[in-house]
Amino acid sequence: MKKVNSDVAYNFIRKRILNGEFPPGYPLTTEILSTKIGVSRTPVRDALQKLKADGLVNIVDRLGASVRKMDVKEFREMCELRLAVEGHAAGLAALNHSQADLREMKFALESMRDLTERIIDAAEESALLDELVREDVRFHIAIITAAKNDLMKAEILRLHLVNRIVFLPAGSAGGKALPKASKLERGENRRKVMASHGEIYEAIARSDAAESKLAMERHIQDIIDKSLRVMALAGRGSITRELSEEELVYTG
Repeated sequence: MKKVNSDVAYNFIRKRILNGEFPPGYPLTTEILSTKIGVSRTPVRDALQKLKADGLVNIVDRLGASVRKMDVKEFREMCELRLAVEGHAAGLAALNHSQADLREMKFALESMRDLTERIIDAAEESALLDELVREDVRFHIAIITAAKNDLMKAEILRLHLVNRIVFLPAGSAGGKALPKASKLERGENRRKVMASHGEIYEAIARSDAAESKLAMERHIQDIIDKSLRVMALAGRGSITRELSEEELVYTG
């Protein structure tokens, strides 16, 4: 029963951190949470320890637990770790993939291409963005699965989990408007991102480990550079946004 209750508490708190209901710095008081969840304090404390291991919660003696805040330095360091690990995973995927792995990557890639062109042509983009996110998630998970290294996969998913809760929504900067790209500029950028995914797939498909690693590193570095520019424009030490259901899949 204790494990069941701990799982209930863990899922309750984790979901609210990821959907933004419990923002960075939010106090996670054991007594209040146990009442909300309907369990005793012990499973709540167990859940908070697990969430600390996930990188989502800070626990300080005498101050208690709170949702983790991340400053620019921490974000940069986590991105650098992701760059190293996920790039290496792409190289392993080139060596270890099965035909089923390739089919999964290709299916996701072709769906992304179709959705990208539809978004570029659409008057209203938002209706298709969730689908594009879902296929992007599917593509990256197919690659890290193809690496055939469970420990590495778990670490990459953990890094994605933490990275995604500190990403700023487009056009927002702590109440300060960010410059918004034109539709033409957004379309050009989407095609560049799509080409980057294609380069990763082609290198893996021809079992070129070195180029697969480099292509993934270029792709992730571009994401990091854009994220850090947004953080710099925002002028904030920590940033957050609500995740879609599709993005939550990426966290495992």
